[in-house]
Amino acid sequence: MPAIGVVPRGGPVYGNRVAGVPPCVPPRRGTALSRPHEAGLEVLSRQPDGPAHATPLLFVHGAYAAAWCWDEHFLPYFARSGYASHAVSLSGHGRSRGRQRLDTLSIADYVSDVREAVEALSRPPVLIGHSMGGMVIQKFLEQPRCEVAAAVLMASVPPQGLWSSAFGLALGKPGLMRDLNHLLGGGRVALESLRSAMFSQPIDAQRLREYYRRMQPESYRAIWDMTLFDLPRPREMHRPPMLVLGAEHDPLIPAALVKMTAATYGVEAEIFPGMGHGMMLERDWEAVARRIVCWLDALGL
Repeated sequence: MPAIGVVPRGGPVYGNRVAGVPPCVPPRRGTALSRPHEAGLEVLSRQPDGPAHATPLLFVHGAYAAAWCWDEHFLPYFARSGYASHAVSLSGHGRSRGRQRLDTLSIADYVSDVREAVEALSRPPVLIGHSMGGMVIQKFLEQPRCEVAAAVLMASVPPQGLWSSAFGLALGKPGLMRDLNHLLGGGRVALESLRSAMFSQPIDAQRLREYYRRMQPESYRAIWDMTLFDLPRPREMHRPPMLVLGAEHDPLIPAALVKMTAATYGVEAEIFPGMGHGMMLERDWEAVARRIVCWLDALGL
């Protein structure tokens, strides 16, 4: 089981890093870190057993989820690949503070959470965000004194916002859009709706039920921020090296929107065939993780 910790104000102290581990090699076994629970942000962490790359990784989850979604596969994989790997649960999510005031939380609040987690690290990290987490990272990159080694956007909400996605769902899958709105308010939906939203590849029914159990409501305010009120301002952003990834069969953030995001930032989108929105949980998740590791290797991180 992964260790679950909480980042208090001021942050935890992470283990030392030793540079010089070549990426794109067979991953080593990773070790989970444990920290005491305090009022703050939940962080799941995995440290390499051996020498580590100097640059840590910080993962940011999407709507309706929390840090757990990264620890299913990605955190252990990247730790085995030699990276100190951390996933933050944004305020109101998982075991982080603010669950009782979820609907008051804004994208700006989530950006503050990321800054808090980044400042707890000994070096500027690579930020890796999925869906809403990708939008949060884009907004984080607007901040002054933004020190980030690189950024990876996975099936990210585009800088143009959620309107195109919502319009496409309303036309193509109105039942799925209805169920997502129901889940937004804390209602229950059919397991098949989760499968349709997140997965294109086969998934075991028991695992699907477990993911469903872990899902949670999302902030109405944050959804509206991503739709209209607090969209990214690309001209004001710090521009670290950026990797933009998407999935061929994603009904929430279709490949066309991923390509639009990539074009906005002057990079090429990479679309994974046969995959759905939940790229870190899909059967072929390792192809995505391996691509990220090799990209980091090419950057010398």
